[in-house]
Amino acid sequence: MENCMNWGVVTKSISTIYEGAFTEKERDGQRVSAIADEGLHGMLVEITGEEEEGYVPVRTFYGYTGYMPMADLCPMSRERAMCWEDSNLWIVSGSCVDVVSVPKVQGVRLKVLFRGSLVQVVSWDSEEVGWARVCLADGSLGYMRNQYLWEKKFSQRGVWERQVRQIPVREEKRFREAVVETAKTYLGTQYRWGGRSTAGIDCSGLTSVSYMLNGILIFRDAKIVEGYPVHEIQKADRKPGDLLYFPGHIAMYVGEGRYLHSTGKVGSGGVVYNSLDPNSAEYRKDLADSLYAVGSIF
Repeated sequence: MENCMNWGVVTKSISTIYEGAFTEKERDGQRVSAIADEGLHGMLVEITGEEEEGYVPVRTFYGYTGYMPMADLCPMSRERAMCWEDSNLWIVSGSCVDVVSVPKVQGVRLKVLFRGSLVQVVSWDSEEVGWARVCLADGSLGYMRNQYLWEKKFSQRGVWERQVRQIPVREEKRFREAVVETAKTYLGTQYRWGGRSTAGIDCSGLTSVSYMLNGILIFRDAKIVEGYPVHEIQKADRKPGDLLYFPGHIAMYVGEGRYLHSTGKVGSGGVVYNSLDPNSAEYRKDLADSLYAVGSIF
């Protein structure tokens, strides 16, 4: 890459990360999506190779790899990436939030952002009480309601340090409660293959984003991987916030036999509760029978 522009920030509301420099593939005689993940506005990635037909290979700050449309990124140097990470970034907390031209509901809509997106807060209550002035990833300025901003707890520094950075957990009980409450905010969100936002989310998107928003970066897919903080524990030792692993699927345990997950099952799709208890109306025998591991960061 010229001028060492080996990093980039996502400027689109949601940018799809594909398996390769293609959007579709053939499986079992059908054309299916090649989506692997999604990048949300303000997210940093490392650009790891040359552009191919409009796509560039990337590595996310949580260690996932794939290809993104070059048009969805603002390429930058390591120094600029570091400046963006250190520029008073806050998390968009609302499920769907407008960034507008003036601090009024009548303002022109500049961008629609989803939970997990990042914006730089320039000032709070700068012109109207309850409205923050924010800078978007492309450098443009706008306004959004203060109530839709959360403190950013995770680090993106791993994108140039080439390691997954974690924030220390100081209180186990508080963390468990927080990560479960975060996952609950996605209840009712539609299932989307490769999704990780309130526009649509898949099983590992739900668990990984819920942990990320509370400062911990776990592996993006539905498996336990060395080098990430989740390790296997005895099934009987599970507690709220721990992770349940099934073949090709992952859920978050919330207590009393119940779990929260994003499922593509017809008739009960999206982010829902189910149960391991055969006496519960929420019981799913197919998952209860195939549970093979429980993971925890504690």
